[in-house]
Amino acid sequence: MATDGTAPRVTRRRVRTRANLLDAAFAVFAAKGFGRVSIEEVCEAAGYSRGAFYSNFSSLDELFFALYEQRADLIAEQVAAALAQDGPDLDVAASVDRVTEVLLLDVDWLLVKTDFLVHAARDPQVARTLLEHRARLRRAIADRLARATAHSPLPALLGDADGAAHAVVAAYDGVTTQLLLDKDVEHARAWLKQLLTALLTNGSATPRQ
Repeated sequence: MATDGTAPRVTRRRVRTRANLLDAAFAVFAAKGFGRVSIEEVCEAAGYSRGAFYSNFSSLDELFFALYEQRADLIAEQVAAALAQDGPDLDVAASVDRVTEVLLLDVDWLLVKTDFLVHAARDPQVARTLLEHRARLRRAIADRLARATAHSPLPALLGDADGAAHAVVAAYDGVTTQLLLDKDVEHARAWLKQLLTALLTNGSATPRQ
């Protein structure tokens, strides 16, 4: 805190340093995995000293957590934007196209996200935050589906828009597990499109090719 009781001003240089550390950490975590990376490796990749690291993060755990929050927030915003483009009528095939482009774009992100999932499974506090991010993603999907149900009713099996959003996220989790192993992005994207289209339309719509 400053002497007058106000929060210290965050300089543009510090914002840039923090962003560079996060970008470098993303590359290192994706390549080696969380738990196999040292602070020194992150600093070396970013071109900074340990002092620069500790002026922004108290630990590697805090950095990893900030990295996950940054990327998860971006994905949630991209999904919401992709789903908002159709207006009141939901074009399922077009929406599925846009969402799968966002969700399957980066295998490195899937590697980091999976590391974070394993880390969260052993730490209840981290798990709560991860659940909050997943809930935010589901809400973005559920809100869009709820606005469209008058024009495009959901299959009865899914129940309401919230149930459909859970199904969409579960389908994504399943497809990306295979993607992490075979690295075949195009096959995963095509399979996810088919799966989501079938889920949301009882198979009555055809995925775009």
